[in-house]
Amino acid sequence: MTHIVDDLQWRGLLAQTTDEGELRSALSAGPVTYYCGFDPTAPSLHVGNLVQILTMRRLQLAGHKPLALVGGATGLIGDPSGRSAERSLNSTEVVAGWVKRIQEQVSRFLSFEGENAARMVNNLDWTGPMSVIDFLRDIGKHFPVNKMLAKEVVASRLEAGLSFTEFSYQLLQGMDFLELHRRYGCVLQSGGSDQWGNLTAGTDLIRRVTGNHVHVISTPLLTKPDGTKYGKTAGGAIWLDPELTSPYAFFQYWINVEDSEVGKLLRTFSFRSREEIEELEKRSADSPAARIGQRALAEELTTLVHGAGETENVIAASRALFGQGGLEALDERTLASALAEAPQATVPAGDLPSVADLLVQSGLCKSKSEARRTIAQGGAYVNNAKVESEDAVPAAADLLHGRFLVLRRGKRNIGSVIAG
Repeated sequence: MTHIVDDLQWRGLLAQTTDEGELRSALSAGPVTYYCGFDPTAPSLHVGNLVQILTMRRLQLAGHKPLALVGGATGLIGDPSGRSAERSLNSTEVVAGWVKRIQEQVSRFLSFEGENAARMVNNLDWTGPMSVIDFLRDIGKHFPVNKMLAKEVVASRLEAGLSFTEFSYQLLQGMDFLELHRRYGCVLQSGGSDQWGNLTAGTDLIRRVTGNHVHVISTPLLTKPDGTKYGKTAGGAIWLDPELTSPYAFFQYWINVEDSEVGKLLRTFSFRSREEIEELEKRSADSPAARIGQRALAEELTTLVHGAGETENVIAASRALFGQGGLEALDERTLASALAEAPQATVPAGDLPSVADLLVQSGLCKSKSEARRTIAQGGAYVNNAKVESEDAVPAAADLLHGRFLVLRRGKRNIGSVIAG
């Protein structure tokens, strides 16, 4: 079998390690307890977090024991990593609610049964009862300020300004590793490469307090060719919560990634074997128009995050929008999500305009004369039915779920009408 370190390297998931040789030996010697932390700074995790979650899953599938830490304490402070300005602090009630939501999200990707069962932990359990004096005496004394200032996560913020609150974040993360090391024998922590200073705070603390040597690995930040992060769009993050990013929008995000990025994304997110991924890369390169790699990526990731049923609904919606299935069979939520990605026109429910007017209002045609010409040439569709008359007016009975019309110009240009 391929060593898990070799697999992570092939997938491009290892940016840094504290000591690769020792880590290989530890992972080969038997089950290793490891952890990754997620701070509740929003009501949902996003695609960037998914890299860490799936790296945890890969380690568990290789026989190791995960501790999934959701930071009820660190979420109240705010990590300065990767930020140019201070975070806004959220209330204890808000953070507590987000902790529960994020625990539920992470738990879907790990197994909590068997010999290497995962365990969910919350750093508020050991940080909350600790007094300030105990924290300063037991933890703070092990952190030389000159070393803290030299770490990139701190140094990059000194000119812009960094509060003591965020400055202390690395002490809290270091204490988490020490506490998990004591409680569960945890000897490995994983995180993003922009977290390296915080990650190694724990290895230093454990060495100073116990004399033991533990390990850290980091994954590279997943970026697009233009340097921006994956999972970010003009509308914001690609969330794992279906209420914040619909399964349809999630699926379409991966369908639309650039050809040059498909191989990297499959290696990062897919659980297919190396041979399967390399074959997909080859087929994608040979037939880029077929978007074979994008479809494989979108289907696997949407199934992982939202389940097989939602993926089937999304695929059915995609086909139906372009005339390859019955729109009437789509449930209202799926149809609404699919149409949210298309140009929209809003009209009164009791007085529908002509199809020509709707083509203009939805932005599918620039003028009414262009719309009438499109109809005359047989290129206009309402709910996948070709419009035969330039003066056609939809009936109330045509409204899907009593609210929607799906407009199409030609084969690929979709628009929508919402009546209400």
